[in-house]
Amino acid sequence: MSEILLFLLLGLGTGATIAAIAVGVVITYRGSGFINLAAGAIAMLAGFSFWALRTGELGFTVGTPLAVALSYVFVVLVTVVIELAVYRPLRTAAPLAKLVASLGVLLTAQAAMLLAFGTSQHPQPAIIPIRVIRMLDAAVPLSAFVLSGMVVGMTLLLWALYRWTRFGLATRAASENDVAARLAGLSPNELSLANAILAGLVLGTLGIFAGSVAALDTTTLPFLVVPALAAALFARLTSLTIACACGLAIGMAESLIEYASTKTWFPTSAGAAWPGVKELLVFALIVAAMFLRGASLPTRGELVEQRLPDVPRPKHAGKLAIPSALLCAIALVVLPFDFRQALTNSLIGIVMALSLVVITGFVGQISVVQLALAGVAGFTVSHLAVDAGIGFPLAPLAGIAAAVLLGLVTAVSALRVRGVALAVVTIAAAVAVFNFGFVNSTWGGGATGSPVPDPKLFGINLGPTASFRGLDGNLPSPVFGWVALAAAVLLSLLVISVRRGILGQRMLAVRSNERAAAGAAIDVRNVKLIAFGISALIAGVAGTLYAYNFGSVSADRFSVPLALSLIAFAYAGGITLVSGAVFAGLIAAQGIMPYALDKWFGLSGNWFLLFGGLVLIFTLIQNPEGVAGSFYRTLQARAKRKAELATSESAEAA
Repeated sequence: MSEILLFLLLGLGTGATIAAIAVGVVITYRGSGFINLAAGAIAMLAGFSFWALRTGELGFTVGTPLAVALSYVFVVLVTVVIELAVYRPLRTAAPLAKLVASLGVLLTAQAAMLLAFGTSQHPQPAIIPIRVIRMLDAAVPLSAFVLSGMVVGMTLLLWALYRWTRFGLATRAASENDVAARLAGLSPNELSLANAILAGLVLGTLGIFAGSVAALDTTTLPFLVVPALAAALFARLTSLTIACACGLAIGMAESLIEYASTKTWFPTSAGAAWPGVKELLVFALIVAAMFLRGASLPTRGELVEQRLPDVPRPKHAGKLAIPSALLCAIALVVLPFDFRQALTNSLIGIVMALSLVVITGFVGQISVVQLALAGVAGFTVSHLAVDAGIGFPLAPLAGIAAAVLLGLVTAVSALRVRGVALAVVTIAAAVAVFNFGFVNSTWGGGATGSPVPDPKLFGINLGPTASFRGLDGNLPSPVFGWVALAAAVLLSLLVISVRRGILGQRMLAVRSNERAAAGAAIDVRNVKLIAFGISALIAGVAGTLYAYNFGSVSADRFSVPLALSLIAFAYAGGITLVSGAVFAGLIAAQGIMPYALDKWFGLSGNWFLLFGGLVLIFTLIQNPEGVAGSFYRTLQARAKRKAELATSESAEAA
């Protein structure tokens, strides 16, 4: 019992970081209605600011008090810019668009810090004294008590502010009914800005003081938002005290899992304790929060709420697909080997983006787990080939079936939750699958990855090492590029046929209004299950292509940052269009456009990640239909003008 109590105390530090981010998420939602996925990234920015000022990274060094003050100023300025430039223009946007906007902020902040300071961890000068307290025959860091005390103190002060001041009353009024608040003379925009600054100060405090308990890098603090979302959801995004208490409890529960992993009875893989159990716990807590605290999140009475982008009916698909496919097939032969590989990567990216077109563009459900489904298919192919000797085509068929099965399991949760709530569930699911599944060497790839032999059919090598090597005679072979091209074309036609058919009309009805769709005798449950099944099938195909393309499957190819960037590129291209998926594949990570920019201009993948985040934000604000959607609208307007001109000329001639 004393050991359990000790590990509970050791978990206070991590719990305090989770609790602070959860409180920031609740404050932001109260003020503007955004579920802020970038809350942890704001704390990261504060941490990097303090570290750079104290270590001379900027060319000069300042003392601790001045560094703290300047870091607070920096965080407030960043918060104001985000509020005015991103959140305010999207205040009346659809909830899914708001969530994706915060994703764009997260990607932009991550890419900026990667470009500025690299990927390594940076030891942050600790403000909290590095001391220990002797308790339970062990040493407990003082920082855990100080940081948790600070977070609890800030939470209580904020609770009093919202409970007993006019500002708190006004914030609650605006969050419950935007229209009534405006009629009462309140300014929701000013209240949103004030709440954003408060959230920024809380997160800034965490970033500055968390150096003693959390690593300073571009992933640790940003992705602590996942367990923080679990705490915020238990608080129904309204209660600061519940969010704080749940955050502390999650941190202590994770510490208990660390304690359990040291025991002999804890499951092991390759001689080490199973990874990802903490992430699996967070996923279970988020699902429990959704079902116990209510499937729907508290809504806000907005004056006007914009719809998701239109889903136009595809026209002339065959006329566009045939010449495009021929051009791509020729390019796979004549391009140099490096551009050939990048083009093949883009084709696989197109397939992944098609999965998002079905589930998000057609049905309106943001599913971050799609890349994880692709990983499940890839690892299934690898293990069947290596462990059981089952090769092409049975192995990829089994991999696709495994992806579909997991996709349908995800769909079961979608029957109860939807929209933004589903996005939160699938983010946690993607983190859990990555850490518990892919990093685990038993059914994943561990630290080294898992090999995949070339696909062979009737003795013919269809993989990247096939005998035909293109004009330059180098690997990879164009043969596998043609396989990826055929998959991309066939799946594009499948998605087009779904949109044109009755199923597509039912999907759009469900996306627009589930209750109205049910009232029109549409089986919402079956439509969702079919949509998740189709999107999972497409993701599974992409996963098998990934596996054969690289000759191995490793966890880092299916990480959560890549899953989030995939959504960003899909939205920027046009989440409701097949042509948008094509554009997303061209600009996706390791695709042909990023490779060309890197090779010709030295712009690394981090620059493209920054570009993706900024383009995503710009697209949501200025052009919700995406690049392909805007181009489609331009063509339609031009055709309409030509038709009107022809009609008027014929009328004059008559």
